[in-house]
Amino acid sequence: MPVLFGCGLITVQIGAGLAGRMFGEVSAAGMTGLRLWAAALLMIGFGARATVAAVRGIVTGRSWRDAAVVVGFGLSLGVMNFSIYQSFARIPLGIAVTIEFLGPLAVAVASSRRLIDLLWVALAGTGVALLGLSGGSLAVAGAAGSADRAGHSSVVVAGVIFGLVAAASWACYILLSASTGRRFSGSSGLVIAMIVAALIVTPAAVLSAGSVLLRPSVLAAGLAIGLLSSVIPYRFELETLRRVPPRVFGIWMSLEPAIAALVGLVLLGQALTWRQWLAISCVIIASAGAALGVSRSATAPQA
Repeated sequence: MPVLFGCGLITVQIGAGLAGRMFGEVSAAGMTGLRLWAAALLMIGFGARATVAAVRGIVTGRSWRDAAVVVGFGLSLGVMNFSIYQSFARIPLGIAVTIEFLGPLAVAVASSRRLIDLLWVALAGTGVALLGLSGGSLAVAGAAGSADRAGHSSVVVAGVIFGLVAAASWACYILLSASTGRRFSGSSGLVIAMIVAALIVTPAAVLSAGSVLLRPSVLAAGLAIGLLSSVIPYRFELETLRRVPPRVFGIWMSLEPAIAALVGLVLLGQALTWRQWLAISCVIIASAGAALGVSRSATAPQA
């Protein structure tokens, strides 16, 4: 089971790495749109009947609260994906994912009442402080084709801000996924949310990338990234959650920033400094520690 879950984590970051390699050809917003539409269409293919039944149930039953929850879930999913792609277009992948991980860490700590959770907050804060001290080496050279020495500082700040927005969106995603799971059977809620997410990023994707999105090579890359970053890891994480305790799942999940950093090194050539690796380690330890004290209901939705 660790192998299955590990494969899911790795495919997510490989998909992100492949997206990063495409940023010279297509914008980050365009790549986000392709990923979400590819994932939505693939998921519809696997669960079209259940999704149609769920939508029909909302309309005929006038279940507007259910509709509001799943639309909110989709909004958080869309903003999260858009923001994290904007972030690692400007700063290294491992750093962007580390900042994003503050979202689920905040949810885990907020759902616990243990005094030791203050230690995890302090440790995560130390990691963020270390990233701030290493700000001079955060920017991705040539990110999105616009980073230069004169704009170095603004590029880094924008990357960090987008990472924080992704973190807040991930926190909302966790909370709304639990509510969506209670209201919709199977994966129908996730499919609806994925369609909503794809729709909200489409204007930005089209405006920033235009006809580039129709190139066969770009479409193929979007399909591969959607499969690697959404469909495969979702299935693997779902199967993992059925077989291991949620606390164990939360601890394993905390390895994601390190995997992202390694993928960034291998696929994108993003070597990190010792201070940045120490910052990532602080956030990983804080996330794993917080996961130990989270109840089943608070941890499970992180998938």
